[in-house]
Amino acid sequence: MSLGIRRLDTATPGFAGELRTLLAYADAVDEGVERAAHAILGDVRARGDDAVLEYTARFDGVRAATMAELRVPEHRMAAALAGLPAPERAALETAAARIRTYHERQLSTSWRVTEPDGTELGQKVTPLDRAGLYVPGGKAAYPSSLLMNAIPAKVAGVGELVMVSPAPGGQINPLVLAAAAVAGVDVIYTIGGAQAVGALAYGTQTIRQVDKIVGPGNAYVAAAKRRVFGAVGIDMIAGPSEILIIADGCADPAWMAMDLFSQAEHDEIAQAILLCPDQEYIEKVAAAADRLLPDLPRRDIVTASMNGRGALIRTRDLAEACDVANDIAPEHLELAVSDPEALLPRIRHAGAIFMGVHSSEALGDYCAGPNHVLPTSRTARFSSPLGVYDFQKRSSVIKASPAGAAHLGRIAAVLAEGEGLQAHARSARYRT
Repeated sequence: MSLGIRRLDTATPGFAGELRTLLAYADAVDEGVERAAHAILGDVRARGDDAVLEYTARFDGVRAATMAELRVPEHRMAAALAGLPAPERAALETAAARIRTYHERQLSTSWRVTEPDGTELGQKVTPLDRAGLYVPGGKAAYPSSLLMNAIPAKVAGVGELVMVSPAPGGQINPLVLAAAAVAGVDVIYTIGGAQAVGALAYGTQTIRQVDKIVGPGNAYVAAAKRRVFGAVGIDMIAGPSEILIIADGCADPAWMAMDLFSQAEHDEIAQAILLCPDQEYIEKVAAAADRLLPDLPRRDIVTASMNGRGALIRTRDLAEACDVANDIAPEHLELAVSDPEALLPRIRHAGAIFMGVHSSEALGDYCAGPNHVLPTSRTARFSSPLGVYDFQKRSSVIKASPAGAAHLGRIAAVLAEGEGLQAHARSARYRT
Protein backbone atom coordinates (compact mmCIF):
# COMPACT_ATOMS: atom_id res chain seq x y z
CA MET A 1 0.00 0.00 0.00
CA SER A 2 1.42 3.37 -1.00
CA LEU A 3 0.26 6.83 -0.02
CA GLY A 4 0.06 9.63 -2.52
CA ILE A 5 1.03 12.42 -0.15
CA ARG A 6 1.63 15.67 -1.99
CA ARG A 7 5.12 17.16 -1.97
CA LEU A 8 5.54 20.93 -1.84
CA ASP A 9 8.61 23.16 -1.88
CA THR A 10 8.75 26.70 -0.52
CA ALA A 11 11.24 27.64 -3.25
CA THR A 12 8.72 26.84 -5.97
CA PRO A 13 6.91 29.82 -7.53
CA GLY A 14 3.30 29.77 -6.44
CA PHE A 15 3.99 27.99 -3.14
CA ALA A 16 1.91 30.51 -1.16
CA GLY A 17 -1.11 29.76 -3.32
CA GLU A 18 -0.56 26.01 -3.04
CA LEU A 19 -0.37 26.32 0.75
CA ARG A 20 -3.61 28.31 0.89
CA THR A 21 -5.34 25.64 -1.21
CA LEU A 22 -4.00 22.95 1.10
CA LEU A 23 -5.20 24.73 4.23
CA ALA A 24 -8.62 25.59 2.82
CA TYR A 25 -11.37 23.82 4.70
CA ALA A 26 -14.88 23.98 3.36
CA ASP A 27 -16.71 24.56 6.62
CA ALA A 28 -19.95 25.03 4.75
CA VAL A 29 -22.98 25.38 6.97
CA ASP A 30 -25.51 22.64 6.29
CA GLU A 31 -28.75 24.58 6.09
CA GLY A 32 -30.75 21.45 6.91
CA VAL A 33 -28.77 20.92 10.11
CA GLU A 34 -29.06 24.61 11.00
CA ARG A 35 -32.83 24.61 10.52
CA ALA A 36 -33.25 21.45 12.56
CA ALA A 37 -31.09 22.78 15.41
CA HIS A 38 -33.00 26.09 15.36
CA ALA A 39 -36.34 24.30 15.57
CA ILE A 40 -35.23 21.99 18.38
CA LEU A 41 -33.78 24.86 20.41
CA GLY A 42 -37.00 26.84 20.01
CA ASP A 43 -39.07 23.88 21.12
CA VAL A 44 -36.90 23.21 24.17
CA ARG A 45 -37.02 26.88 25.11
CA ALA A 46 -40.81 26.87 24.86
CA ARG A 47 -41.68 23.50 26.38
CA GLY A 48 -38.67 22.58 28.51
CA ASP A 49 -38.62 19.04 29.91
CA ASP A 50 -41.44 17.79 27.69
CA ALA A 51 -39.53 18.68 24.52
CA VAL A 52 -36.29 17.13 25.82
CA LEU A 53 -38.10 13.90 26.71
CA GLU A 54 -39.72 13.72 23.27
CA TYR A 55 -36.47 14.26 21.36
CA THR A 56 -34.64 11.77 23.58
CA ALA A 57 -37.26 9.15 22.75
CA ARG A 58 -37.16 9.99 19.03
CA PHE A 59 -33.39 10.19 18.51
CA ASP A 60 -31.94 7.89 21.20
CA GLY A 61 -34.76 5.39 21.61
CA VAL A 62 -34.95 6.08 25.34
CA ARG A 63 -38.48 6.62 26.64
CA ALA A 64 -38.77 8.28 30.02
CA ALA A 65 -41.76 9.78 31.79
CA THR A 66 -39.72 12.34 33.70
CA MET A 67 -36.27 13.90 33.56
CA ALA A 68 -35.46 12.19 36.84
CA GLU A 69 -35.36 8.90 34.93
CA LEU A 70 -32.62 10.35 32.69
CA ARG A 71 -30.43 11.47 35.58
CA VAL A 72 -27.55 9.14 36.34
CA PRO A 73 -27.40 8.31 40.06
CA GLU A 74 -24.13 9.28 41.72
CA HIS A 75 -23.54 5.70 42.83
CA ARG A 76 -23.35 4.59 39.19
CA MET A 77 -20.33 6.83 38.66
CA ALA A 78 -18.62 5.41 41.73
CA ALA A 79 -19.51 1.86 40.71
CA ALA A 80 -18.13 2.40 37.20
CA LEU A 81 -14.84 3.61 38.65
CA ALA A 82 -14.66 0.72 41.09
CA GLY A 83 -15.38 -1.76 38.31
CA LEU A 84 -12.56 -0.66 36.01
CA PRO A 85 -9.64 -3.03 35.46
CA ALA A 86 -6.69 -1.89 37.56
CA PRO A 87 -4.52 -0.67 34.64
CA GLU A 88 -7.35 1.45 33.21
CA ARG A 89 -8.18 2.96 36.59
CA ALA A 90 -4.54 3.76 37.29
CA ALA A 91 -4.11 5.40 33.88
CA LEU A 92 -7.31 7.42 34.30
CA GLU A 93 -6.41 8.63 37.78
CA THR A 94 -2.81 9.43 36.85
CA ALA A 95 -3.90 11.42 33.80
CA ALA A 96 -6.47 13.28 35.90
CA ALA A 97 -3.88 14.14 38.55
CA ARG A 98 -1.45 15.50 35.97
CA ILE A 99 -4.18 17.53 34.26
CA ARG A 100 -5.32 18.92 37.62
CA THR A 101 -1.78 19.88 38.69
CA TYR A 102 -1.10 21.67 35.42
CA HIS A 103 -4.35 23.62 35.50
CA GLU A 104 -3.95 24.67 39.13
CA ARG A 105 -1.08 26.86 37.90
CA GLN A 106 -3.53 28.77 35.70
CA LEU A 107 -5.68 30.03 38.56
CA SER A 108 -6.07 33.80 38.54
CA THR A 109 -6.50 35.68 41.79
CA SER A 110 -8.14 38.94 42.76
CA TRP A 111 -5.90 41.94 43.40
CA ARG A 112 -6.04 45.54 44.67
CA VAL A 113 -3.63 48.48 44.48
CA THR A 114 -3.84 51.77 46.36
CA GLU A 115 -2.77 55.01 44.71
CA PRO A 116 -1.09 57.85 46.63
CA ASP A 117 -4.38 59.76 47.06
CA GLY A 118 -6.11 56.71 48.54
CA THR A 119 -8.01 55.61 45.44
CA GLU A 120 -8.12 51.82 45.15
CA LEU A 121 -8.22 49.92 41.88
CA GLY A 122 -8.35 46.21 41.40
CA GLN A 123 -9.81 43.11 39.92
CA LYS A 124 -12.17 40.57 41.45
CA VAL A 125 -11.93 37.06 40.01
CA THR A 126 -14.89 34.73 40.47
CA PRO A 127 -15.73 31.31 39.02
CA LEU A 128 -18.83 30.64 36.97
CA ASP A 129 -21.81 29.42 38.97
CA ARG A 130 -22.68 26.59 36.60
CA ALA A 131 -21.11 25.05 33.53
CA GLY A 132 -22.47 22.47 31.12
CA LEU A 133 -20.31 19.73 29.63
CA TYR A 134 -21.36 17.91 26.46
CA VAL A 135 -19.83 14.44 26.09
CA PRO A 136 -20.48 12.44 22.90
CA GLY A 137 -22.19 9.10 23.49
CA GLY A 138 -23.19 6.03 21.56
CA LYS A 139 -20.23 4.11 20.12
CA ALA A 140 -17.86 6.97 20.88
CA ALA A 141 -16.16 7.05 24.27
CA TYR A 142 -13.84 9.95 25.05
CA PRO A 143 -12.90 9.85 28.72
CA SER A 144 -9.79 11.93 27.97
CA SER A 145 -11.95 14.72 26.55
CA LEU A 146 -14.17 14.61 29.61
CA LEU A 147 -11.14 15.03 31.89
CA MET A 148 -9.81 17.93 29.80
CA ASN A 149 -13.12 19.80 29.97
CA ALA A 150 -14.25 18.97 33.49
CA ILE A 151 -11.06 19.31 35.51
CA PRO A 152 -10.31 22.96 34.60
CA ALA A 153 -13.89 23.83 35.54
CA LYS A 154 -13.55 22.19 38.95
CA VAL A 155 -10.11 23.75 39.53
CA ALA A 156 -11.64 27.15 38.71
CA GLY A 157 -14.23 26.57 41.41
CA VAL A 158 -17.35 26.22 39.24
CA GLY A 159 -20.26 25.68 41.61
CA GLU A 160 -22.04 22.99 39.60
CA LEU A 161 -20.82 21.03 36.58
CA VAL A 162 -23.70 19.45 34.66
CA MET A 163 -22.78 16.78 32.14
CA VAL A 164 -25.05 15.69 29.30
CA SER A 165 -24.34 12.68 27.13
CA PRO A 166 -26.64 10.74 24.80
CA ALA A 167 -27.19 7.11 25.75
CA PRO A 168 -28.74 5.33 22.75
CA GLY A 169 -30.70 2.36 24.00
CA GLY A 170 -30.14 3.58 27.54
CA GLN A 171 -26.46 2.61 27.61
CA ILE A 172 -23.70 4.97 28.71
CA ASN A 173 -20.05 3.97 28.46
CA PRO A 174 -18.69 2.87 31.88
CA LEU A 175 -15.27 4.39 31.17
CA VAL A 176 -16.96 7.76 30.63
CA LEU A 177 -18.87 7.35 33.91
CA ALA A 178 -15.63 6.47 35.67
CA ALA A 179 -13.92 9.55 34.22
CA ALA A 180 -16.82 11.69 35.42
CA ALA A 181 -16.30 10.32 38.93
CA VAL A 182 -12.57 11.06 38.83
CA ALA A 183 -13.12 14.58 37.46
CA GLY A 184 -15.79 15.49 40.01
CA VAL A 185 -18.79 15.96 37.70
CA ASP A 186 -21.80 16.90 39.84
CA VAL A 187 -24.79 15.83 37.73
CA ILE A 188 -25.23 13.68 34.62
CA TYR A 189 -28.26 13.50 32.33
CA THR A 190 -28.43 10.96 29.53
CA ILE A 191 -29.60 13.41 26.91
CA GLY A 192 -27.79 14.58 23.79
CA GLY A 193 -28.01 16.52 20.56
CA ALA A 194 -29.33 20.04 20.09
CA GLN A 195 -32.00 19.36 22.71
CA ALA A 196 -29.32 18.86 25.39
CA VAL A 197 -27.59 22.10 24.37
CA GLY A 198 -30.93 23.89 24.54
CA ALA A 199 -31.68 22.51 27.99
CA LEU A 200 -28.32 23.73 29.29
CA ALA A 201 -28.55 27.11 27.55
CA TYR A 202 -32.14 28.05 28.41
CA GLY A 203 -32.93 25.85 31.37
CA THR A 204 -35.97 23.60 31.80
CA GLN A 205 -38.23 22.72 34.69
CA THR A 206 -35.53 20.28 35.85
CA ILE A 207 -32.20 21.56 34.50
CA ARG A 208 -31.09 25.02 35.62
CA GLN A 209 -29.55 27.29 33.01
CA VAL A 210 -25.75 27.14 32.94
CA ASP A 211 -23.36 30.00 32.27
CA LYS A 212 -21.14 28.26 29.73
CA ILE A 213 -21.25 25.12 27.57
CA VAL A 214 -18.10 23.23 26.65
CA GLY A 215 -17.30 19.94 24.98
CA PRO A 216 -17.35 18.44 21.47
CA GLY A 217 -20.32 17.08 19.56
CA ASN A 218 -21.73 16.31 16.14
CA ALA A 219 -22.96 18.81 13.53
CA TYR A 220 -26.26 19.35 15.35
CA VAL A 221 -24.48 20.04 18.62
CA ALA A 222 -22.09 22.48 16.90
CA ALA A 223 -25.00 24.26 15.19
CA ALA A 224 -26.85 24.52 18.49
CA LYS A 225 -23.79 25.89 20.30
CA ARG A 226 -23.40 28.56 17.63
CA ARG A 227 -27.02 29.59 18.08
CA VAL A 228 -27.07 29.76 21.89
CA PHE A 229 -23.87 31.81 22.13
CA GLY A 230 -24.87 35.06 23.78
CA ALA A 231 -27.46 33.47 26.01
CA VAL A 232 -24.53 31.48 27.42
CA GLY A 233 -20.84 31.28 26.71
CA ILE A 234 -19.30 28.48 24.68
CA ASP A 235 -15.76 27.15 24.41
CA MET A 236 -15.24 27.07 20.64
CA ILE A 237 -16.51 25.53 17.42
CA ALA A 238 -13.72 23.12 16.58
CA GLY A 239 -12.62 22.24 13.06
CA PRO A 240 -10.74 19.15 11.86
CA SER A 241 -7.76 17.86 13.86
CA GLU A 242 -4.34 19.16 12.80
CA ILE A 243 -0.68 18.33 13.34
CA LEU A 244 2.34 20.15 11.95
CA ILE A 245 5.84 18.76 12.43
CA ILE A 246 9.05 20.74 11.95
CA ALA A 247 11.84 18.18 11.52
CA ASP A 248 15.60 18.47 11.02
CA GLY A 249 16.20 14.77 10.31
CA CYS A 250 17.39 13.78 13.79
CA ALA A 251 14.38 11.59 14.58
CA ASP A 252 13.59 8.10 13.38
CA PRO A 253 11.47 8.60 10.21
CA ALA A 254 9.01 6.00 11.51
CA TRP A 255 8.35 8.17 14.55
CA MET A 256 7.49 11.10 12.33
CA ALA A 257 5.26 9.00 10.07
CA MET A 258 3.31 7.64 13.03
CA ASP A 259 2.99 11.11 14.55
CA LEU A 260 1.43 12.30 11.30
CA PHE A 261 -0.90 9.29 11.38
CA SER A 262 -1.91 10.06 14.98
CA GLN A 263 -3.97 12.99 13.75
CA ALA A 264 -4.84 11.66 10.32
CA GLU A 265 -6.69 8.75 11.92
CA HIS A 266 -9.25 11.10 13.51
CA ASP A 267 -11.17 11.56 10.27
CA GLU A 268 -10.82 11.98 6.52
CA ILE A 269 -10.55 15.77 6.73
CA ALA A 270 -7.89 15.88 9.46
CA GLN A 271 -4.64 17.54 8.40
CA ALA A 272 -1.06 16.31 8.87
CA ILE A 273 1.90 18.29 7.50
CA LEU A 274 5.68 17.88 7.77
CA LEU A 275 8.13 20.76 7.23
CA CYS A 276 11.80 19.89 6.70
CA PRO A 277 14.77 21.37 4.80
CA ASP A 278 16.13 17.90 3.93
CA GLN A 279 14.42 16.33 0.91
CA GLU A 280 16.17 13.00 1.44
CA TYR A 281 14.75 12.80 4.97
CA ILE A 282 11.29 13.75 3.68
CA GLU A 283 11.38 10.74 1.38
CA LYS A 284 12.48 8.51 4.27
CA VAL A 285 9.41 9.64 6.20
CA ALA A 286 7.23 8.94 3.17
CA ALA A 287 8.72 5.46 2.83
CA ALA A 288 8.16 4.78 6.53
CA ALA A 289 4.55 5.90 6.15
CA ASP A 290 4.00 3.46 3.30
CA ARG A 291 5.55 0.68 5.36
CA LEU A 292 3.55 1.35 8.53
CA LEU A 293 0.15 2.10 7.01
CA PRO A 294 -1.06 -1.48 6.34
CA ASP A 295 -0.90 -2.38 10.05
CA LEU A 296 -3.25 0.45 11.12
CA PRO A 297 -6.86 -0.55 11.85
CA ARG A 298 -7.99 2.91 10.62
CA ARG A 299 -5.78 2.84 7.51
CA ASP A 300 -8.63 3.81 5.17
CA ILE A 301 -9.28 7.00 7.15
CA VAL A 302 -5.54 7.72 7.36
CA THR A 303 -5.17 7.25 3.62
CA ALA A 304 -8.02 9.61 2.82
CA SER A 305 -6.66 12.23 5.23
CA MET A 306 -3.02 12.04 4.14
CA ASN A 307 -3.78 12.00 0.43
CA GLY A 308 -6.49 14.64 0.67
CA ARG A 309 -5.10 17.25 3.08
CA GLY A 310 -1.63 16.05 4.06
CA ALA A 311 1.69 17.34 2.74
CA LEU A 312 5.44 16.92 3.01
CA ILE A 313 6.99 20.35 2.48
CA ARG A 314 10.66 21.12 1.87
CA THR A 315 11.76 24.46 3.31
CA ARG A 316 14.98 26.38 2.70
CA ASP A 317 15.93 26.08 6.38
CA LEU A 318 14.43 25.69 9.84
CA ALA A 319 13.91 29.44 10.20
CA GLU A 320 11.67 29.42 7.13
CA ALA A 321 9.90 26.35 8.51
CA CYS A 322 8.99 28.42 11.59
CA ASP A 323 7.65 31.21 9.36
CA VAL A 324 5.47 28.74 7.47
CA ALA A 325 4.32 27.22 10.76
CA ASN A 326 3.27 30.64 12.05
CA ASP A 327 1.27 31.18 8.88
CA ILE A 328 -0.47 27.82 9.30
CA ALA A 329 -1.05 28.38 13.07
CA PRO A 330 -1.62 24.68 13.73
CA GLU A 331 -3.57 23.02 16.50
CA HIS A 332 -0.58 20.79 17.39
CA LEU A 333 3.03 21.71 16.54
CA GLU A 334 5.88 19.26 17.06
CA LEU A 335 9.43 20.68 17.05
CA ALA A 336 11.13 17.37 16.23
CA VAL A 337 14.59 18.88 16.08
CA SER A 338 17.83 18.46 18.00
CA ASP A 339 17.56 21.93 19.61
CA PRO A 340 13.86 22.81 20.02
CA GLU A 341 14.66 25.61 22.48
CA ALA A 342 16.41 27.49 19.67
CA LEU A 343 13.23 27.43 17.57
CA LEU A 344 10.69 28.16 20.32
CA PRO A 345 11.22 31.96 20.33
CA ARG A 346 10.36 31.99 16.62
CA ILE A 347 6.98 30.30 17.15
CA ARG A 348 4.10 32.73 17.64
CA HIS A 349 0.99 30.81 16.62
CA ALA A 350 0.20 27.27 17.75
CA GLY A 351 -2.35 25.65 20.02
CA ALA A 352 0.17 23.35 21.72
CA ILE A 353 3.92 23.05 21.14
CA PHE A 354 5.68 19.72 21.62
CA MET A 355 9.41 20.14 22.21
CA GLY A 356 11.91 17.57 20.97
CA VAL A 357 11.66 14.15 19.37
CA HIS A 358 10.39 12.42 22.52
CA SER A 359 7.39 14.74 22.91
CA SER A 360 4.76 13.04 20.79
CA GLU A 361 1.43 14.74 20.28
CA ALA A 362 -0.29 11.66 21.74
CA LEU A 363 1.13 12.50 25.19
CA GLY A 364 -0.67 15.83 25.07
CA ASP A 365 -3.92 14.18 24.04
CA TYR A 366 -4.05 12.01 27.11
CA CYS A 367 -1.83 12.56 30.08
CA ALA A 368 0.96 15.17 29.82
CA GLY A 369 -1.19 17.70 31.68
CA PRO A 370 -1.87 20.65 29.34
CA ASN A 371 -5.32 20.81 27.82
CA HIS A 372 -6.02 19.04 24.55
CA VAL A 373 -8.99 21.27 23.66
CA LEU A 374 -7.12 23.51 21.22
CA PRO A 375 -7.85 26.13 18.56
CA THR A 376 -8.03 24.78 14.99
CA SER A 377 -8.36 26.14 11.45
CA ARG A 378 -5.74 28.89 11.99
CA THR A 379 -7.61 30.30 15.01
CA ALA A 380 -4.45 29.79 17.11
CA ARG A 381 -3.54 33.23 15.71
CA PHE A 382 -5.96 34.72 18.26
CA SER A 383 -7.21 31.88 20.49
CA SER A 384 -5.82 29.77 23.32
CA PRO A 385 -6.28 26.24 24.66
CA LEU A 386 -9.21 25.62 26.98
CA GLY A 387 -8.15 26.41 30.53
CA VAL A 388 -9.14 27.44 34.01
CA TYR A 389 -9.44 31.03 32.75
CA ASP A 390 -12.41 29.92 30.60
CA PHE A 391 -14.35 29.17 33.78
CA GLN A 392 -13.42 32.33 35.65
CA LYS A 393 -14.58 35.87 35.03
CA ARG A 394 -13.09 39.16 36.09
CA SER A 395 -14.81 42.23 37.52
CA SER A 396 -13.09 45.60 37.73
CA VAL A 397 -13.01 47.21 41.19
CA ILE A 398 -12.89 51.03 41.60
CA LYS A 399 -12.95 52.72 45.00
CA ALA A 400 -12.27 56.44 44.61
CA SER A 401 -11.04 58.50 47.55
CA PRO A 402 -12.38 62.07 47.89
CA ALA A 403 -9.11 63.41 46.47
CA GLY A 404 -9.16 60.85 43.67
CA ALA A 405 -12.77 61.68 42.79
CA ALA A 406 -11.91 65.38 42.54
CA HIS A 407 -8.87 64.80 40.35
CA LEU A 408 -10.38 62.16 38.10
CA GLY A 409 -13.73 63.92 37.99
CA ARG A 410 -12.23 66.94 36.24
CA ILE A 411 -10.59 64.68 33.62
CA ALA A 412 -13.76 62.66 33.09
CA ALA A 413 -15.87 65.80 32.76
CA VAL A 414 -13.67 67.23 30.01
CA LEU A 415 -13.82 64.00 28.04
CA ALA A 416 -17.57 63.59 28.59
CA GLU A 417 -18.26 67.13 27.38
CA GLY A 418 -16.19 66.38 24.30
CA GLU A 419 -18.50 63.49 23.59
CA GLY A 420 -21.60 65.59 24.24
CA LEU A 421 -22.68 63.57 27.27
CA GLN A 422 -23.61 66.23 29.79
CA ALA A 423 -25.03 63.92 32.45
CA HIS A 424 -21.72 62.07 32.54
CA ALA A 425 -19.85 65.36 32.89
CA ARG A 426 -22.08 66.71 35.66
CA SER A 427 -22.01 63.37 37.53
CA ALA A 428 -18.21 63.54 37.53
CA ARG A 429 -18.09 67.26 38.47
CA TYR A 430 -20.42 66.78 41.47
CA ARG A 431 -17.57 64.94 43.16
CA THR A 432 -15.11 67.78 42.56
